[in-house]
Amino acid sequence: MPTIVVDVMPKAELLDPQGKAVAGALGRLGVEGFSAVRIGKRFELTVDTADEKTLETVRTLADEVLSNSVIEDVVGIEVVE
Repeated sequence: MPTIVVDVMPKAELLDPQGKAVAGALGRLGVEGFSAVRIGKRFELTVDTADEKTLETVRTLADEVLSNSVIEDVVGIEVVE
C-alpha cells in the first residue's frame, strides 16, 4: 500500500520557539556550524491507491486539516511506495 507524506513547516516569518530551543541546546552541547533550526510536522497517510483523485483529497486535507494556514505552510506532498 502506498503512503503519502505531507510535510508542514512554520511560516518563515514567524518565530519557531522549539527550533530556537534546539539550536541553543546544540550550542551548549558543543555542536558547531548550525545557525538555525526549524521544527515542523510530518504526516504519513497510508492509502489504498495514490491516484490523482486521492492526491487531490490529500492536498485539500493538508491545507484545511493538517496545517494551520495562518502560521504554517505545506512544504511537500510526496508518494512513497
